[in-house]
Amino acid sequence: MSPASADIYPEDTLLEENEERTMIDPTSKDDPKFKELVKVLIDWINDVLVEERIIVKQLEEDLYDGQVLQKLLEKLAGCKLNVAEVTQSEVGQKQKLQTVLEAVHGLLRPHGWVLQWTVDSIHGKNLVAILHLLVSLAMHFRAPIRLPEHVSVQVVVVRKREGLHSSHVTEELTTTTEMMMGRFERDAFDTLFDHAPDKLSVVKKFADGVYLVLLMGLLEDYFVPLHNFYLTPDSFDQKVHNVAFAFELMLDGGLRTPKAHPEDVVNLDLKSTLRVLYNLFTKYKDLE
Repeated sequence: MSPASADIYPEDTLLEENEERTMIDPTSKDDPKFKELVKVLIDWINDVLVEERIIVKQLEEDLYDGQVLQKLLEKLAGCKLNVAEVTQSEVGQKQKLQTVLEAVHGLLRPHGWVLQWTVDSIHGKNLVAILHLLVSLAMHFRAPIRLPEHVSVQVVVVRKREGLHSSHVTEELTTTTEMMMGRFERDAFDTLFDHAPDKLSVVKKFADGVYLVLLMGLLEDYFVPLHNFYLTPDSFDQKVHNVAFAFELMLDGGLRTPKAHPEDVVNLDLKSTLRVLYNLFTKYKDLE
């Protein structure tokens, strides 16, 4: 622990003796991957809550009181929480947060998620805690987004003990997509992939989604109107549209929701693409 200047952290002069506060080092906030993570999560929340006419602009200021988190969880989980709609007092806000986070914990704990947030940290506008919560929710509900991998931040811990003292710790916000999606979810396909990863690069031909769409038409014996997808996609978004459309056709055909995200296939993620093709094979292998 090193002495911390009151000029650098003026707000922390209000700390009680032996109390501590954490904040993200300003240099970490300028990191492009950190900025991308925050933007992706904000855009995702706004997409989910578009019908609620809720627009999040700043995570700390817009999520701390539990109102947006309540709406987000209700939308994602398809449930209705028994909480007051509007709460102005700190006590009421924390009570709402408690109810919302208990519901979140009930969903995440059985799947082995490490809960790196509390009512006090969220209500205290701790951005690291809020990001941990949102990343966990996005992964659990398989949000149609691609989070930047290996995002870490330097966190400054300021403690008041016979003066102000500070220390720096590194906080990992994201790892790899596969690890975050559930390192416990290995199945027979993982074993197959482990033993033959170098022989299957041909599946990258499916990255623009065109073959996937046409293949679904062949397997289900119908013509896919050309205006529903891009036959010669020339942008990332057009390719994502194609793969997402192919996934919709798969769901219509009775397949389970693919584990992969459309973005994973477009980004030439070999394992994600193989999973999609393997699901098709297991369903249609007896088709004549």
